Amino acid sequence: MLETSMRLLRLLALLQIPNDWNGATLAERLDVSTRTVRNDIERLRQLGYPVHATRGTAGGYRLGAGASLPPLLLDDEEAVAVTIGLRTAAAGGIAGIEETALRALTKLEQVLPNRLRRRVNALQTYTVVVPGDGTGPRVGAETLTAIAAACRDHERIRFDYRDHSGGESRRVAEPYRLINWGRRWYLVAYDIDRSDWRTFRVDRLTPKPPAGPRFTPRELPQDVTDRVTRSVAAAAWRFRASVVVHASAESLGARVPPAAGAIEAIDDTTCVLHTGADSPEVLAINIGQLALHGFDFTVTDPPELVELLRSLADRYRRAISAGSTPNHNAREIAAGSIDVEDQ
Repeated sequence: MLETSMRLLRLLALLQIPNDWNGATLAERLDVSTRTVRNDIERLRQLGYPVHATRGTAGGYRLGAGASLPPLLLDDEEAVAVTIGLRTAAAGGIAGIEETALRALTKLEQVLPNRLRRRVNALQTYTVVVPGDGTGPRVGAETLTAIAAACRDHERIRFDYRDHSGGESRRVAEPYRLINWGRRWYLVAYDIDRSDWRTFRVDRLTPKPPAGPRFTPRELPQDVTDRVTRSVAAAAWRFRASVVVHASAESLGARVPPAAGAIEAIDDTTCVLHTGADSPEVLAINIGQLALHGFDFTVTDPPELVELLRSLADRYRRAISAGSTPNHNAREIAAGSIDVEDQ
């Protein structure tokens, strides 16, 4: 009986690899006859595993989806990945799944071998999570799954939407992609009434079921992720600037992330970066990154940003002219300060 049980587990592990396994290959892997393989397949079916069979020279066995979830076999790396994922989900930004994730995590950790439990616990113990600048909005799991199903089935959705200024409107859209950026979720959809692509924050929309009717999918813009990062960043900017960069748009785009702003080519050696931030100080720091990347640039507006950059430039000049003694830095390190090598 023990030998049969071990063989069934090995067979189940093979079937969980997406493939059409013919009887001869399975028999060779398990070192048994094809008749034994057929009998073991039937045992798995009796245990609730939906093992499908196809006839013909290219046929074979494949593990399918059933009405209920049968036990799964995970290798070491998969078990560690699932455990870490559940711990992250238990403290994540999707409302309604924390308790469910915690229950699943408890069940999984109870059966983890000691060697894997030690790996997971070590990662949890010696990892420090740095809090973000805010808790961020929470999105209901039902909302995400409903939108994802509409994307999959190509069904229009209706929803009430609240924009950043608090205005509310009823929207009808063709959903295409859900994009997760940090703790926020965004829906990329084609707005029917506005006849254009739009990006919606999922935490600001309230679905109005039922979904439908079905639609013929349009060609999705290739730079859909870049479009989202640009539009999201731009929508949050309070201060904006257009910086003339003395480099080609291609070279700047290779070094600057899409969230930094939109790049407009002027000629082969000049382009404009349309960027922004919540404050002139943050904007000055962001623009300063251009110099670190080796780009020369010119800033002419807004006036408060120009003045701030001039003040920073004077401060940098004074820092160079005054000079700093290496012994001063050495005393700080000796006194217990931590040297950050990579920020």
